[in-house]
Amino acid sequence: MSNFPDFRIDTRWIVTRRGTKNRVYPYKPYSFFSEKERTSEGSIEDILTIFLTNRECPFKCLMCDLWKNTTDSPVPNGAIPAQIEYALANMPPARQIKLYNSGSFFDTHAIPRDDYEKIAALLDPFDTVIVESHPVFINQDTLLFKKLIKGKLQVAVGLETIHTEVLPRLNKRMTLTGFAQAVKFLTENKIKTRAFILLRPPFLSEEEGVIWAKKSIEFAFNAGVDACTIIPVRSGNGAMEWLKKNNYFHPPDIASLEKVTEYGIRLGKGNVFADLWDIEKFSSCEKCFYKRKDRLKHMNLNQKVYPEITCTCT
Repeated sequence: MSNFPDFRIDTRWIVTRRGTKNRVYPYKPYSFFSEKERTSEGSIEDILTIFLTNRECPFKCLMCDLWKNTTDSPVPNGAIPAQIEYALANMPPARQIKLYNSGSFFDTHAIPRDDYEKIAALLDPFDTVIVESHPVFINQDTLLFKKLIKGKLQVAVGLETIHTEVLPRLNKRMTLTGFAQAVKFLTENKIKTRAFILLRPPFLSEEEGVIWAKKSIEFAFNAGVDACTIIPVRSGNGAMEWLKKNNYFHPPDIASLEKVTEYGIRLGKGNVFADLWDIEKFSSCEKCFYKRKDRLKHMNLNQKVYPEITCTCT
């Protein structure tokens, strides 16, 4: 059953519960790696992911922990191309790439327009370039960047949830109408989109978390997105620990992630991925965890629903 606090959750409330940031360097990305992912065309390709070091997103969402690896001010012009160049020199070749910058790629206080051409030149070898953005930053700058790159552009947008009481409490300062308008703008300009959807955000029970994640997938596909990524909500940013301690938040179970991913795949409207980052945090059973993780991995790659895992823990 939903459990909503009687106090206001805003930027000040969120920030005052934080710990310290990690040390980062403006000319080096704080993380990068290669993995396999299914493309919208149905092939399984190697994809490079670069987590760019940058200033913190101005929205400071309740559940976000990306601020831990951000700078206190915007990085200098030329720093982002340098970071990309550094990462590419230390990773295997691939045809797909994600550039995530702890905020919005089209926030010009984070990625200056003056760097677009240098970034685009570094991305020449890639067939697909995926970036992320808050809906408010999706505009003509998006079209400028699309024009500069040789490959296809895809933009990931955080829908999070369509629960009308939870979404405003996430401090995202986004409406469902704003999300839909951003997706429409991208689609009309032949830019593919993916939506980030939260599994069991604060204030919801396990059952409610599953129900609203499913509804959010439906909303995203009806709005026109090409893919959805389901992110199980975790603690680790200070605010979420406080909410957990006071019984306003509990992390979802891995079995719920399976249910939601299955549901999305069965819709058949586009790729549905389960985010497997820190996936061990969502299981308390050593007997079935690796089987469940492997099942989710195969569903991600093949977009097929595999037989359920049976275990005494369920």
